[in-house]
Amino acid sequence: MSMMLVSRRHVAKTMVGVAGGTIRLFSSATTTACSGTGAAAAAAKQFTRMGVPTWTKSGAVYCVQMDCGTRSAGTVALGGKDDYEEEKKQHAADHGSKPSVDNGSGNKNEKGIASYWGVGPTKLTKEDGTEWKWTCFRPWETYKADVSIDLNKHHVPTTFLDKMAYWTVKSLRWPTDLFFQRRYGCRAMMLETVAAVPGMVGGMLLHCKSLRQFEHSGGWIKALLEEGENERMHLMTFMEVAKPKWYERALVVTVQGVFFNAYLLGYLLSPKFAHRMVGYLEEEAIHSYTEFIKELDKGNIENVPAPAIAIDYWQLPPNSTLRDVVTVVRADEAHHRDVNHFASDIHYHGRQLKESPAPIGYH
Repeated sequence: MSMMLVSRRHVAKTMVGVAGGTIRLFSSATTTACSGTGAAAAAAKQFTRMGVPTWTKSGAVYCVQMDCGTRSAGTVALGGKDDYEEEKKQHAADHGSKPSVDNGSGNKNEKGIASYWGVGPTKLTKEDGTEWKWTCFRPWETYKADVSIDLNKHHVPTTFLDKMAYWTVKSLRWPTDLFFQRRYGCRAMMLETVAAVPGMVGGMLLHCKSLRQFEHSGGWIKALLEEGENERMHLMTFMEVAKPKWYERALVVTVQGVFFNAYLLGYLLSPKFAHRMVGYLEEEAIHSYTEFIKELDKGNIENVPAPAIAIDYWQLPPNSTLRDVVTVVRADEAHHRDVNHFASDIHYHGRQLKESPAPIGYH
């Protein structure tokens, strides 16, 4: 990260000079704007070109290279417009052209947007030396799914709210079976557009509650948002396998609009009901993915190679197939089942979520 820049002018006007140069205490743009001599200029250039090591859960090191860009024309430097124009010309003279970056699409010829604020794009390298091409998630967010989890766990509904949650989910399954039948790729895609909503809604409401009441959440905000993001990555994966038709996209918009508002209202009225319903929804998801795997094993659905995004996200072997992807997704759903039933149990015991540490990173 470019945090230091040695300026050539306004030494007394801006900040304290070091070895004939000035260190600006705001994020700046280029290393070529560095002047001065000795340790100050060398330190500034070294810092802006530094690769930052990042550790993953498995201990692998990924190198992060920060691209340094030029200042935005919409921001004038503290030293005045003349300084800004002079440094921009100096950068062009030293580099010949504006820097180009890879935006994750594989097109390295596209010019990146250089930022005066120092938040330019990063270049990540996987442990095998190849470039990390995904911008929607980073290497340290990947993991190996625990496929040994018990898929048969079930919460037997006993109370009125439990039974209402259970039969609400069962009633939602009937139109889904009727519409998708055995088109499990499209079914999974639709399922994930719904399953990604509860975590986001719950996390948002707990976030607002934390702000209103000046209290910690016990990690539950992060845990629920993490769940929503994980479900969204399921959708991004199945988008590579099943291409939705226009009427399926229209259905997604309708269902998401209705479900979001209904779940928001349900969570406001009774968090224990909302989490219990999601627990049962995840149980249905496990059943759906089990049927998906059966169809793959029978040969009724082609077991195509796993999408590249799935291989990187779940750290799967390079030769993985669609069946492997469905297996790890099913394991994720089982973990979400456990988390939401656990959250509902906390409320049933008359306690708040913050009183029990959240299962952050429970995959």
